[in-house]
Amino acid sequence: MGKARYHHYHRRSRARRHVGPLLVLLCAAVLAGAGVVTVALFALVAVLGQVLLVGAGSVVVVRHLQRRRRAMGAGQPAAVPPAARAAPIPDWRATRARFAQLRGEYGQFECDPLAILRLPALTDVTVASTGRFVDAFAEAQALDTDTEPPAAHCARFATAVDQAWRAWRAARDAAERIRLAGIPAQERATVARAIKLLTVARDSDHDAERTAAYAKARAELAKLDRSGTLRLPPTAAAALDAAARSQLPAG
Repeated sequence: MGKARYHHYHRRSRARRHVGPLLVLLCAAVLAGAGVVTVALFALVAVLGQVLLVGAGSVVVVRHLQRRRRAMGAGQPAAVPPAARAAPIPDWRATRARFAQLRGEYGQFECDPLAILRLPALTDVTVASTGRFVDAFAEAQALDTDTEPPAAHCARFATAVDQAWRAWRAARDAAERIRLAGIPAQERATVARAIKLLTVARDSDHDAERTAAYAKARAELAKLDRSGTLRLPPTAAAALDAAARSQLPAG
């Protein structure tokens, strides 16, 4: 009877030794909010009291706490990145100066019959690059103002001027590549004669030669206009007329 009582006491003491560390772990779980897992482990220990459950319970609690920490982290708002630095307001006067330079280059080209004969694609809006430039130029022109506008308008104007400049360069490059390729073969000789005559009219030192060259060049250009092959812009036609009249003797 004494021996049975000893074994019983020894088993209870050993169970207490197993349960002691587990109670510490369970208390930590309760403090961390792992209520359901704590109750389940406690019930298992009370029924089985095996050392193996201590290890298994530890793994379960650790995994539960990890999941809980991840869930709590996911519920927190994401860190807000630093505010982007506001874009500087474009210099309106500098933008206007750049647009005036572009307008000057474009206007000079449209007033030069010789330049137009050499790069006819730059006056033909059916050429894709030229059409894009004309649209971009019109957009910038519409945003140009005589007085400084609000910041948002300044930014749109600066963007439009940048696009117009890029479109102008692209259109010129394309026209340089095309040259007279867009002119029907039978009309290219007429264009070539008109270019030669205008060059003579511009460079000759003899008044009579310049006058005759202008007259012949205008006749060649009239042929191109009638055929629809090439038509000078009004500004170029007016410049040609003014140059031809300047060669006439004073009446």
